Amino acid sequence: MKELDREKTTTILNEIMEFELAGVVRYTHYSLMVTGPNRIPIVQFFQAQANESLTHAQQVGEILTGLEGHPSLKIAPIEESYEHNLHAILSESLNHEKKALELYKKLLSVVEDASVYLEEFTRSMIGQEELHNIEIRKMLRDFV
Repeated sequence: MKELDREKTTTILNEIMEFELAGVVRYTHYSLMVTGPNRIPIVQFFQAQANESLTHAQQVGEILTGLEGHPSLKIAPIEESYEHNLHAILSESLNHEKKALELYKKLLSVVEDASVYLEEFTRSMIGQEELHNIEIRKMLRDFV
């Protein structure tokens, strides 16, 4: 087993934490902007995404402090198209989820074979992010 690079790991964990916190803001915003006949289930979907992003940020923060890192007070930049139709919101969501997947894969490349716990946690998060990508793609399917 290789030795865990704590500095690299905590740097990536902070990047993930900032990104997950940006997801809380992003998905909360989306839940407020949805209109139309299917508003209620879509609002509930985005509220659940916001809550999950907060949970992920908290989990990552716990690991970060466990590794003697210092959690960032920042959030990642949030790009917005200022288009609030459902297709635009879902497309932005898919881009966000793809980036989250990339970040967790980046973490995996650092923790793999260095920490069973961190590797398992990261693989679990990758699985969740892959599922989000699949779900959003399914939601976008009717717009094509």
